[in-house]
Amino acid sequence: MITITWLGHTSFSLQLPTGEVTLIDPWIDGNPKFPAGYEITRVDSILITHGHFDHIGGVRKLAAQFSPQIFANYEICTWLAGKGVANVNGMNKGGRAILPGGVGATMTHALHSSGITEDDGSMVYGGDAVGYVLHLPDGRNAYFAGDTDVFSEMSFIAELFSPSLAFLPIGDLFTMDPRGAAIACRLLGFPEVIPMHYGTFPPLTGTPAELAALTAAKVTELTPGVPHSW
Repeated sequence: MITITWLGHTSFSLQLPTGEVTLIDPWIDGNPKFPAGYEITRVDSILITHGHFDHIGGVRKLAAQFSPQIFANYEICTWLAGKGVANVNGMNKGGRAILPGGVGATMTHALHSSGITEDDGSMVYGGDAVGYVLHLPDGRNAYFAGDTDVFSEMSFIAELFSPSLAFLPIGDLFTMDPRGAAIACRLLGFPEVIPMHYGTFPPLTGTPAELAALTAAKVTELTPGVPHSW
């Protein structure tokens, strides 16, 4: 069993029974949905799906505070290393890395862009956007889609990994909406779904209720800052 805590938007904390903590796309300062009063006290690893500010914004600060192992595409890791960030581990789609605590992370495709905003406001190339399949020590697999539209190759993720949990964006405008996420559920074999990337800003209009009305998958709506056992 792992403890999943939604930190708003697409930021999540995953804690193993042995204590190791993995953060995914940490965005803290400026995140309107980051839970008030929530304190991050341990970070062993960070997974990054792409370079946009609302997914990478907390990485440098957390890296300086906790010295975690950081995993992302080669381009993002090269950029972070150039900013003085240590323990960066570049990888690419199809590859699997082993995180602290024994969790495996296989990098997958995503349909999205991935520019990185520099400190002066300019934007540089951030490689391809990605997702991850997480291989837990107890044998279960979870799929973190990142920011993406639905794509037919999600059926390959189901065939290769049979995820029993999927984190899917539903907000629309920058990602797929609930209709697209419902198709993703079917392609993935109807795993349990944790919706994300909705409600952070007014244009992100998709809701978990809309998704639940369109799919036979179990839709688990989380509250930011409230731990969920899975």
